Parts: sequence; C-alpha cells; structure tokens
Amino acid sequence: MDVRRRQWLSLASAASCWPLLARANQTPQPSSSPSRLPRISIALAARHSLYQLPLTLADQLGFFRQAGLSVDFLPHEAGSHAMASLLSGKAEVMAAAFEHVFTLKQQGHKHQAFALMGRTPQVSMGVASRRGRLRSLAELKGSRVGISALGSSTHAMASQWLLLHGVLPEDVNFVEVGASPAVVEALREGSIDALCNPDPLMHWLEQKGDIVMVGEARSLQGSALVMGGAVPGACLMASEDFLLHQPAVAQALSDGVVRALKWLKTAGPSDLFKTVPPAYWMNDRGIYLGAFEKLRESYALDGVIQEDAVHNLWRAQARLTGRLATSRAWLMATFDNRFALRAKSRFAA
Repeated sequence: MDVRRRQWLSLASAASCWPLLARANQTPQPSSSPSRLPRISIALAARHSLYQLPLTLADQLGFFRQAGLSVDFLPHEAGSHAMASLLSGKAEVMAAAFEHVFTLKQQGHKHQAFALMGRTPQVSMGVASRRGRLRSLAELKGSRVGISALGSSTHAMASQWLLLHGVLPEDVNFVEVGASPAVVEALREGSIDALCNPDPLMHWLEQKGDIVMVGEARSLQGSALVMGGAVPGACLMASEDFLLHQPAVAQALSDGVVRALKWLKTAGPSDLFKTVPPAYWMNDRGIYLGAFEKLRESYALDGVIQEDAVHNLWRAQARLTGRLATSRAWLMATFDNRFALRAKSRFAA
C-alpha cells in the first residue's frame, strides 16, 4: 500500500506541473491588458484639432488599449507649452511639430521623434475679413498676428509666410491666443488682425466669412510652396533615455499611431463621425468634414520619418533662426525609426 500510494502521489505531482510546463513552452503573446504596461502621459497642443487626429483615433478605436497601454493626455494651448511639460517631467512623451526636436537639441536636451503623424505643418494663415482683401502680406507690417504661442509651430509658420513676402517677423506684433475656439472671440473683437492656427478652426472661420486665407500648409503642394520641399509635421517625441529604458511603451504608442494612420486611408465620413467625439466637430459636421478633406493627404502614411524631409525642415527653420549648417549625423540623431518600422511591418501600413 505504501508503494502504491507513493506512485499515485508521484503521478499527481507530475500532472500538476504539466500546465505550468506547457505554459512555459508557449510563445509569449502580446497582452491586451493595460496593467502589463504603465500609464503614460502625452503632452500635446490643440487636443481637439485635426492636427492630433491620429492620436484621437488611436485612443477612440482602442488601439492603445489593445497594445496594453493606458494613455493620459495633458492638453496645452501650444506646442511650446507642451514642451515645457515634457521637460518638467509632467509628461513622458510629447505630440507636437517636429521642429521642437531641433529646439530641444539646441538647448542641450537629448530627445528624438519616433512616430510621424503628419507630413505637412497642417496649419494655415488668414487675415481678418474686416481689413479687406490684401494685395500682399507686406501690408501686414505693424499688424497684430495671432498665434498659439511664441516658439510654437504657428509662430514659425506665420514667420515663414511673412518672410516669403519680404516681411521680417519683427515687423509685426505676435499675439498669443492659443489654439482653442476662444480664438474666434479675439478675432471678432479686433484684438488681432491675422491668425495662424490648425483646423478645423481655420476652415470654420473661413466658411463663416471671418477670415480670408493668405497661406496654407495643409496640402503637400501648399506646404512645399512655403517650406521649399517635403517636411515632417506632427510626431511623437521623447527623451533618448525614455526610448532606451521603455521600448515596450514606445512600441505600443507607435503601434497605435500606425494602426490609426492605416485606418484613415480608407475611412469615410460615417466612419469618422462614429469615432471622433462630437465635441471635436465645432457643432458643424459639414465644416469638420470639409476641413478633414483638405487635410486628408497630409497625414503620414506609415509613421516613418524621412531623412530628406528632416533636412528640408532644417533648411526652412534656418531662414528664421540664422542657424549655421549642421552635420548629417546631428540631424539623424533627431529621430529614431525603429519603432515605426516595426509597427509598419506588423500592421502592413
């Protein structure tokens, strides 16, 4: 009896280990549980704008959650404010214009862009209709030009259009008005004479007759006209230390963005309105859709940042800052395509 009992106990013990051994030999599968990855904070400007549409879609369609990630968005009125949030440690990642990476590196910070969302600056510039139609932007000398904030992408782009027409940025008065619907009040009250902002706000103001467009960098053609070629637009960026020590989080973010970009390629109006919260539409579905159609081609195709586009953006920014030529190695260090390339191959973007 003792021998038989020991045999049964031995068999029972072995049987209890089989599930553990089987699980140990299985190929690990990506988890859809947010608990497997930490919550991540993303600082960004113009939260409700079409500029941030890939992030909105990745969040609303559950792509971040499916990658095992919980995302908290920290909204700001301008990219320069989001950058301050990133540097202070309030956010681990920033979603903003690529040129902020240049600024960070110039200040001695080691940050890189790692997922491209837009391939144009996705902003436009308009003059208040009450001023009448301008023959040239040179007539804006001495005027008040509304931008989201000093040091923001809207500030840089407004300066690019002014330079294109022989007006120095210091010849106008830049006024910080943010990038929210409150901008409308500043324009209608006469606090500003012109405005540079993202959509759908700019398209809404144009359709309502409040502004006359004088420059657009929404389309690929319009962007190339003012910037001298293709440039990277909105992207995700983080410190090199973050990308080194939290690659799983960077990959999950890249996966979500690339999946959203793929979804956008075939999305129709009904898909858009089922996914984007009504609060983002500015109470007008038609205008929101019209703004989206103007921007559709501006969204990145696969999240991958192109080297020649980075060079073009540097040359365009040099016109504003007087920066000297820099090395290819310095520019290459401003972005890291590892995560976007992996996401592209995974989701066939």
